[in-house]
Amino acid sequence: MSTALKHMTVDEFLPWAEGREGRWELHDGVPVMVSDLPVAMSPERLAHTRAKGTAFIALVDALKKTGLPCEAFTDGVAVKVDARTTFEPDASVVCAPRRPEDAIVIDDPIIVVEVLSPSTAAIDHGRRLSGYFSLPSLHHYLILDPERRVAIHQKRGQGETIETRVLTNGFARLDPPGFEVAVEALFPAPSE
Repeated sequence: MSTALKHMTVDEFLPWAEGREGRWELHDGVPVMVSDLPVAMSPERLAHTRAKGTAFIALVDALKKTGLPCEAFTDGVAVKVDARTTFEPDASVVCAPRRPEDAIVIDDPIIVVEVLSPSTAAIDHGRRLSGYFSLPSLHHYLILDPERRVAIHQKRGQGETIETRVLTNGFARLDPPGFEVAVEALFPAPSE
């Protein structure tokens, strides 16, 4: 892991990380370059990049059909989990109000999406899962496996419950905010 000389808060980390080369997150006060996770992922494989882009487009298209006051973002926008932790999901959705143009962090996503890669699978199913669901705004966490074309839909249930559905076809119902997206639309067309 890459670490700074000292632990940081999110407020210290964001200006430090802005403009740095690579993709950085803050894990319990320690800056971590995502490519420094157990198996390097930098540069990203084309399959991973295609899957992120396809999922983002599927969310944008589904939101356009509904007219909901929500906006989808692709990676590059940090999600503040707490004062010492940020993650950078592969895609996210926030609802009104519209964020300022110069914002680099959000703390109230309603949906986050992570595309599995060898370097992040354990964190996606562990630290990110619990971190994202610590946010009161979060209702849906989609973990996409592009190799198997499987979407794992984690949804906030009653109380502390997180409901899990493993989807290979059909629709992921994302309510709130009130739309659905075809599972097939979340993945690039299969290679021939």
